[in-house]
Amino acid sequence: MSATLTFPVETNVSDINRIFELQKKNQFDIANSSASQRYAKLEKLHKAVLKYRNEIKDALYNDFRKHPSEVDLTEIYPVTSELKHTKSHLNKWMRKHKVSTPISMLGSSSYIKYEPKGVVLIIAPWNFPLNLTFGPLVSAIAAGNTVMVKPSENTPHISALMKKIIEEIYEENEVAVLEGGVATSQALLALPFNHTFFTGAPHIGKIVMEAASKHLTSVTLELGGKSPTIVDETANIDMAARRVAWGKFINNGQICIAPDYLFVHESKKEAFITAVKEHLKIFFTENALNEKSYNRIVNNRHFERVKSYVDDAMVKGAKIEIGGDFDGDQDYISPTIMTNVSKNSSLMTEEIFGPVLPVYGFTDLQEVIDEINSKEKPLALYIYSSSRKNQNRIIENTRAGGTCINHNAVHFFNANLPFGGSNNSGIGKSHGWYGFEAFSNARGVLKQHIPNALDLLMPPYNNFKQRLIDLTIKYF
Repeated sequence: MSATLTFPVETNVSDINRIFELQKKNQFDIANSSASQRYAKLEKLHKAVLKYRNEIKDALYNDFRKHPSEVDLTEIYPVTSELKHTKSHLNKWMRKHKVSTPISMLGSSSYIKYEPKGVVLIIAPWNFPLNLTFGPLVSAIAAGNTVMVKPSENTPHISALMKKIIEEIYEENEVAVLEGGVATSQALLALPFNHTFFTGAPHIGKIVMEAASKHLTSVTLELGGKSPTIVDETANIDMAARRVAWGKFINNGQICIAPDYLFVHESKKEAFITAVKEHLKIFFTENALNEKSYNRIVNNRHFERVKSYVDDAMVKGAKIEIGGDFDGDQDYISPTIMTNVSKNSSLMTEEIFGPVLPVYGFTDLQEVIDEINSKEKPLALYIYSSSRKNQNRIIENTRAGGTCINHNAVHFFNANLPFGGSNNSGIGKSHGWYGFEAFSNARGVLKQHIPNALDLLMPPYNNFKQRLIDLTIKYF
């Protein structure tokens, strides 16, 4: 691997506290910024991402050999798309949202003001480091917050570049990037932020939520888990195989919304596996080790983690249908499909987050639904089917953060859809309006214009007032 850059030291705690105090002091000036001022801030970020497009590609190649075209599709486009969507809707989002007022409160009007939460923290992951750092940053800026950003230490080249970009376009009392590892995260989590937005594994999300609870800090947790995929007997097998192969093995499977395990109808199972094999040859040739379009596991620790899952499954009787090649010197794992995987193997008890896909056959759809419901709610659930009845049955009888029908992962790219999980797979939503809302407080405002009926019902109480109260309860 070419990623030799490392953080020399954790960010000094005194610097973290200093910047926090600067942002705390500056939060109301930022909060009172106009839509045009926030638009200008977003425009600066947009121009900077395009300006540094080639450097972003270089940094991500150095971190885990991500192909430049894949960087464009999965890192840069989601950010520029989010920026365009947010800029085009910002005026509307910032306006007063008028709501109706019940007739019993005649003489008053009501509205919701979406005000910024204040000083917010974004802790970003390593798998899509630019996308999942700058994406929530767009929402935080649009909502009028000051922001402290902690990128991942596992992708030091892009983290250093993001810090450079932010320092070039923003003052540290409005947006600041803090590099470092666990110690830096711990120092940040000890502070009383007004909101924390975390993307990462569920077990780390619990730590973040516990730290936030000490200050009653609200949280958005974009987590992960095991996202199932169902391919029924009515599915277009070639299409399903191509899209599953793409969704599972892009970014070397290091995707929180990748198909994690798959159920395919027994009548289509063999054809599906054959079709996946053919599409993988088209995508990555016979030997993905030499294909530039196929990137690597982010570091050797994660390589060993995924390899141990495969080793454990093999000991418990699993069969490799495709792939199963490893090169620890390059942190390389070939695209791998496995069958006969024990349900108590680590491949099925842990989020895989790598290029390995367990495939199970089925004949009874209800058994598949029951199996999915026996686990934690997934971040995503994918359905390949031409049967409207089966599609509806699965959606109505399962729970998931999001779902695609006859595709996978692409719901992430639609800024009009809320993105996020449920319970173990996440708390809260992001993207577009939902990201703006996550970083805002919905402040309800009622304005009294003329005397209110309530004025007639104040103490001292008597029989006349009680009759008015009775009428109000009965009719209003």
